[in-house]
Formats: sequence, structure tokens, C-alpha cells
Amino acid sequence: MLSHRPKAAHPALFYFHDPMCSWCWAFRPVWLSVRTRLSAAVEIKQVLGGLAPDSAVPMPAEMRQKIQNIWRTIEHSVPGTRFNFDFWTKCVPRRSTYPACRAVIAARRQDAASEDAMIFAIQQAYYLQARNPSDDSTLAELAGEIGLSTERFEADLRHPDTQRDLLEEIRLARELGVRSFPTLVLRHDKGYSVIPLDYRDANRVLTAVTALL
Repeated sequence: MLSHRPKAAHPALFYFHDPMCSWCWAFRPVWLSVRTRLSAAVEIKQVLGGLAPDSAVPMPAEMRQKIQNIWRTIEHSVPGTRFNFDFWTKCVPRRSTYPACRAVIAARRQDAASEDAMIFAIQQAYYLQARNPSDDSTLAELAGEIGLSTERFEADLRHPDTQRDLLEEIRLARELGVRSFPTLVLRHDKGYSVIPLDYRDANRVLTAVTALL
């Protein structure tokens, strides 16, 4: 339990994530099941953790290889999770996920119901379609594909308030001691507790949440 945090009565489950986090992609089916089956008394809060800040520098070869190895590890350990390795030859990878995080906020600003659609669009683009969500141009294309106004999206993507909101969500993650993604934190009547993840079984996650309520 994160005992340094004050007690909070209203239960909420915080999902700290990054749309360009490969483990978040692997956790997606379980997270969707958890959300669907979670008690209506528990509020769901999705929080962007900001995996990697803005950068125009191409990703070093060593980092490229490291991430590809992570993709292979996930494919072998989480059944059903797929990756398109063409990304590494068709795109110029950058260690920069803040643009994708801001895209989620921009989508949310235009239409709250589009947040999940944008997250999924970014994940599909990155992991299955060999498109680069570190590029604003790709993000604008995705916004149009999910039915958003690209003109407004591009304006919101660049707006200082969007960056401010992202930094606030990152601050919350750090305040709660979140250092990796995905992470689930339950706020309950005794404080805040990290929920163990299971990438194959939503029942185990739900049981852990229920035990604390």
C-alpha cells in the first residue's frame, strides 16, 4: 500500500499508461475486461504517464534493438499479442511518446468519448500498421480516421493547455510512485494500493481490487 498518501473514501481505479507502451498494448484485452466488469461504484480514471519526452533525435541502434526484443518477449509471453516489425525499417523511430500522449488529450478535448478510440488507433498504427505516432502528421491522420475534426485536433495538439494537462497527469503518476506502465492503483477507504497485474487473466485483477474494497 502507498501508505504515505492520505485516506480517500470514494473508490477509484487509476490506470497509468502510455499509448506507445508495448506492455500497455499487451495488457489491453485484460484492461478492457476489467473495466467492463468492475463494480459501478468504482470510478475509472485513465492517466497518461508520459513514457518518453519530446525528441527529434532518431533512436539509437541499441535502443531500437532493445525495444524489438521487448516486442518478441511480449509475443512469447502474452498469447494473442502481435507486432509488425516492419515499423523498424519503414519508419525513423524516435524515443518520443509525449506527442501520442498529447493526441489522447486533444481527442478527449474534442470529444470525451473519443479518448479510447484514439488510444486504440495509436496502438494499431504503431504496433500493427508500421506508422509512427511520434509524428504529429500521423496523429492528425488518425484523428481524421476516428471521425474527429483534424483542424481542431491539430490546434488542440499544439495548444499550451494540452501540454499543461499532460504534465499534470505525469505529476500525479510520480506523486503516487508510478515508475512503469501499465500500473493500476486503487484508491479506497484506507488509502492507495498498487494492484498486481495479470496479462492473461482479468479475474485475478478484479479479485485483487474487490479484496481491498
